[in-house]
Amino acid sequence: MIALYPGKFDPFHNGHLDIVTRARVLFDEVVVAVYANPDANVLFDSPKRCELVYEATKHLPGVSVLDYRGLTVDCAQRVGAGVVVRGLRNLADYEFEFQVGTANRDMAPEIDLCCLFTSSQFSFLSASILKEVAGLHGDFAKWAPPATVAALCTHFDIPGPATSESMALPKSRRSHQD
Repeated sequence: MIALYPGKFDPFHNGHLDIVTRARVLFDEVVVAVYANPDANVLFDSPKRCELVYEATKHLPGVSVLDYRGLTVDCAQRVGAGVVVRGLRNLADYEFEFQVGTANRDMAPEIDLCCLFTSSQFSFLSASILKEVAGLHGDFAKWAPPATVAALCTHFDIPGPATSESMALPKSRRSHQD
C-alpha cells in the first residue's frame, strides 16, 4: 500500500524524518508531499523544501518526494495512496488531525488516516521552534538533518560548519541580553 505523508515541512526536521522512517516500515511506499501553497508564510519555497526532504530521505528505499497544491485527498488519489500518515505530538495535534481526517474521510472514504505518535525525543519539536531557535542562533543542529541545518545556517547567516558544536555564537557576536 502507498502512504502519503503531507505537510509544509518548513523546514523538514528529525521529528518528520522519524515519522517517514517508521511509516516506511508499515507501508510499501511513502510519498512525502510538500504543500506548495503560494499564500503560505514559509521560510523556504517549495522546491527548496522538496530538496531538503529528498536529502534527508534519499537513503530510505520506497520513499519519494513531490510538491502539491490543493486538497490533500486529491493528491492522495493522484498518487494512488490508500492512507494518509500524520504524526502526533500531543492532544492538540490529535484534535486537529481528528477534525481534518474526518473531513478527508467524508470527501474520500477510500483513503484512511494513520496517526503515528512521535518518538519521545521529538515530542517538543516543531518547525516553528526549530526556526525560532535557529533565527536566534541557538543550538538547533541536533534537531534537523544535515541539509536542513546547512540551509538554516545559510538563511540566518550563522557562520561555521553546520554542526552542533558550531551553533553557539562566539562571545563577540552575542548581545548584552545573553
